[in-house]
This record gives sequence, C-alpha cells and structure tokens, in this order.
Amino acid sequence: MHQIAFYVGSVAIHWYGVLIAVGFLLGLWTASRRCLHDGMRGEVIADLGPWIIVAALVGSRLLFVITYWREFAGKPFWQLFNTRAGGLVFHGGLIAAALTTIFYARWKRLPIWKLADALAPSIALGHAFGRLGCFTHGCCYGRATGLPWAVHFPSDHITYPAGVHPSQLYEAAVNLLLYAFLAWQHRRKRFAGQTFAVYLSVYSVLRFGLEFLRGDYQTHYFGWMTVGQLTSVVLLGLGLWLYRTRAKAPDDGRAMIPETAPEADQKRR
Repeated sequence: MHQIAFYVGSVAIHWYGVLIAVGFLLGLWTASRRCLHDGMRGEVIADLGPWIIVAALVGSRLLFVITYWREFAGKPFWQLFNTRAGGLVFHGGLIAAALTTIFYARWKRLPIWKLADALAPSIALGHAFGRLGCFTHGCCYGRATGLPWAVHFPSDHITYPAGVHPSQLYEAAVNLLLYAFLAWQHRRKRFAGQTFAVYLSVYSVLRFGLEFLRGDYQTHYFGWMTVGQLTSVVLLGLGLWLYRTRAKAPDDGRAMIPETAPEADQKRR
C-alpha cells in the first residue's frame, strides 16, 4: 500500500486526495442525472457543485481541527489548512455542504427538497470513495483484532502497524450499499425530501454501529461515545423529524424557477 499516487514535479499527489476528488466528481455527475427525474436540469448540479466542494472541504477540516485540537499545539499555523494527506471529518463536511445548498437554493429559487433528494444518494457514493482514501492513508482505522482479515499498516503510515479492523473498508462497503438503496428509493419516493430524510436516518444508524469498531479516537463522551456517534444521534433525530414533517407537508408539485422547469420552456415557445 502506497500513500502517494504520483508526483507533479516535486509535489506528491496522495491517493487520499485523488479518491476524494473521484468521489466528488462521481457524486455530482450521478446527482445531475437524478435531477431529471424531479423535473430539474442537470446544469443545476453543475452550478452548485463548486460551492458544495468548497463548503465540504472547509467544514470537514474545521471539525477535524476542533476535534483534534491538541494535535496542532505547537505546530505552525499553516498546518491547520494542510489537507493534502488527510485530516477531514465527514460530518463537518456534510453539515457545511447542507447549509450551503440551503442558501444556494434560496438564492436561486430552486426547489430545495427535490434538490436534497437528488443529492442524497450521491453523498453516500462520494463518501464511499472518501473512505477508500482513508484506507490508503491509514486514518480512521479500527480497533485491534486477531481476525483473519485484520489489516497491518506499513510503519510509514500514521497508524500503528498492528492488526486492526479495516473500518474504512467496512464503511466504504456500507455506503455503496446505501447508495444503491437510495437510488432505488428515489425513483419510488412519495414526497419531496423523503430520500434525504431516509439518508440521514439510515446512515446515522449505520455509522453509530460502525463507530464501535473504530480505534483512532482519543476522546470519548459519557465515557464511551465517540464524536461520530454523538453527531449520528443528532442527525438521526433530524432525519426522523424531517421525514415526519415532509410526509405531512402539502405536495409542492413540480413548481420551480423558470430556467429549470420544462413547463416554462413550453410556455416560452
């Protein structure tokens, strides 16, 4: 296993960054295709995409710095922004990207819940590639285990070389399955916002369970709960509340801004 994919001159390009970039690209592309099912044009995702990428990177790095603040003590200030080889927390990126999408949708007068539904399965897909990146870097590793499939990281990785659960691969597989389920569910949803609510609820439960196999946390809340589990509880509550609220909301039909509505194109002809 090698952390570095290739060099551009003297600059090392890590597999971690490459796989995250692939995850973003595939996620945005599949979301743009899914927009068509909800009567929106794929260009909506193309325009929103750069905002999501920046927000996700900033949010995930910010939560990482907050969570592991002690690791940055005494280090140069620029290390706070050094993400080339790792140091991102998914929940921080999810929250920042969600807030950015809300502001963007209101700014452009987009149907926010349909947009959220189109993006939801792609979040799981992109996250799967992100976890593969974590595996190549050695972060987010699991607890020590003697199981036959235990992973022994090379000594140059940030983890210890003892046998540990490949928790990164577990979560990558879970996210791929979740993506397939959400993509199937999206075509059968009964109300706008359903797919996104299902994503928040199901992923939170899965993440809460997978966290018991993680071995990289140094701080626990209430004596046993990781920051990932704590965040998952909050997002699970939000997902269940959102599902119930949206299921009772009046049908918003296919109303959307003129530049995205097929009906508006017909009126202009």
